[in-house]
Amino acid sequence: MVKQTEKKGANYMMKKSLLMITVMLALAIALGGCATKGDLEQVRAREMAISAKADQAAIDAQAAKAAADEALLKANEATVRAEEAEKRAEERERIAAEKERIAEEKTKQAEAVFQKSMKK
Repeated sequence: MVKQTEKKGANYMMKKSLLMITVMLALAIALGGCATKGDLEQVRAREMAISAKADQAAIDAQAAKAAADEALLKANEATVRAEEAEKRAEERERIAAEKERIAEEKTKQAEAVFQKSMKK
């Protein structure tokens, strides 16, 4: 019976020691896993820096879009001016061709008159 009591006491002490070690280990893990105030401030500072970069990127993107829109508008205006210039050039070419045709007709008429006057 004394042996059983000794066994129970030793068993009890072992269980108690194991429980204390487990509790201390859990406490160490819990304390090690908790963020300190400094850690939280660093995370907030990084978050604010990332947010500022994202805001700047959005502003830059808007500026780039505005520049692209302006460039597209200028390109469209240049296309319209080029088309108008092409129409004017075609019109001048048509007028020059008409003047050339008239000049050729007048030359033929003058030649015919000259030939007629030479026959007399």
